Amino acid sequence: MFPILTVMVALPAVGAAVLFALPDGVRAKSREVALGFAVVELLLAAILFFRFDAGQAGTIQFSETYAWIPQIGTSWALGVNGIGLSLVVLSALLVPLAILSAWRDDKDAKRRANYLALVLASQAFMVGIFAARDVFLFYVLFEAMLIPMYFLIGSFGGLQRRYAAVKFLIFSLVGGLIMLVGVIALYAAGPGGEQGFLTDKLTGLELGTAQERLLFLAFFIAFAIKAPMFPVHTWLPTVAESARPSTTALLVAVLDKIGTFGMLTLCLVLFPNAAQWAAPVIIIFAVISVLYGAILAIGQENMLRLVSFTSVSHFGIMIIGIFAFAQTSVTGAALYMFNHGLSTGALFFAVAYLIQRHGSASLKDYGGLQKIAPVLAGTFLIIGLSALSLPGLSPFISEILVFIGAYPVVPVAIWFAALGVVLAALYILLTYKKVFTGPAPQKMEGTRDLSLRERLVTWPLIAAMLVLGFVPGILLDVLREPVQDIVTIVSVEEAGK
Repeated sequence: MFPILTVMVALPAVGAAVLFALPDGVRAKSREVALGFAVVELLLAAILFFRFDAGQAGTIQFSETYAWIPQIGTSWALGVNGIGLSLVVLSALLVPLAILSAWRDDKDAKRRANYLALVLASQAFMVGIFAARDVFLFYVLFEAMLIPMYFLIGSFGGLQRRYAAVKFLIFSLVGGLIMLVGVIALYAAGPGGEQGFLTDKLTGLELGTAQERLLFLAFFIAFAIKAPMFPVHTWLPTVAESARPSTTALLVAVLDKIGTFGMLTLCLVLFPNAAQWAAPVIIIFAVISVLYGAILAIGQENMLRLVSFTSVSHFGIMIIGIFAFAQTSVTGAALYMFNHGLSTGALFFAVAYLIQRHGSASLKDYGGLQKIAPVLAGTFLIIGLSALSLPGLSPFISEILVFIGAYPVVPVAIWFAALGVVLAALYILLTYKKVFTGPAPQKMEGTRDLSLRERLVTWPLIAAMLVLGFVPGILLDVLREPVQDIVTIVSVEEAGK
């Protein structure tokens, strides 16, 4: 069978190497080269999606397993079920749009080529993480991903970019090192052998109560930092304010999904009893994330920080859905991972267009743009409405599934979390009011409207949200069965206590 997943990991890595190696005379074409690699990756993702058997969405498909370091039991093992498939497709969709969004960010050809190379390198790690079926391989990719992202933040961005990059690195490394202890301990508790790190072999282990809880915490802490979840979220607003918007769009829309993806596919599957034990406390912190993120978003003057706090709030809803352990709520959380990527990615791109025009992310510097740039205003409004989960746009379906599924299990948490939806209306509509309504400052006069390139970035995401808002079955059909399998594992363990 054609190793499509390995090719999808290798292709952007090769693209990154090509961009780094481009001679001076060709570097002016680095954008076209990067976009070419990203579009081919998107075509491969489309093939992956249409060849995926939705009737067997809970089984690992496109499986590849090769010996890597047999002496310690590691394998190059890739494969996707419906959950992994959705996130691989999300990464393939957003990377070419991020490249188009950053098309005019660099005048220096060498810096431009280096930036785009790091973007493609990040994509290689994204695909590898979402497809990894070997826990050690997952960990290696999880940590290696920090390298391109560190340089994307620290070398390309605002005045505080180096501080933001170091803060991101410290938080991520601490979480990763804690998880490494868990990975080693998990292998020691497993059957060992040449493929001893395979997820399939580590599922269903007979672990002592204390041992399982410690292992769960080792993995969960790393994923909570990545998600990001209160109180280990503080790196995100700093990064959002300091990095390029196209970088932050990829970070929040795709890379941060590694946190919720890990919780769902590793924490619940490998440590179901410990997940049940920790769920009440996790849900409390998730509710705090929802309300804290929404309240702080309302108070932000910097649009990039504002969008980052909205994501803290939305990730809290996903985590509530996951740890309610209800079929409907977990399905909603899995769907929300994809839909949030569309919505938040588009929101960061839209904010980027404002910054590119006026060099400021401060709400105080804007006003009255809906008369001057009506297409930009309308595009921003639709994207903003998706962030507050307006019916007809795909995030609405995700939130409703989480709330309906989790309410019978944790009704008090849902009552509090629902306030986050009300607060979302405030921070989105107030932002629109400050930026696009009222009298326009003199410096706003002559603001150009969206170009064709900019429309090609945001409008496909709006179209995807509309399609999935009315026909969510496109994704629900591939998420339902793997979610059911995960819920069954947790439920069986709970029943066996």
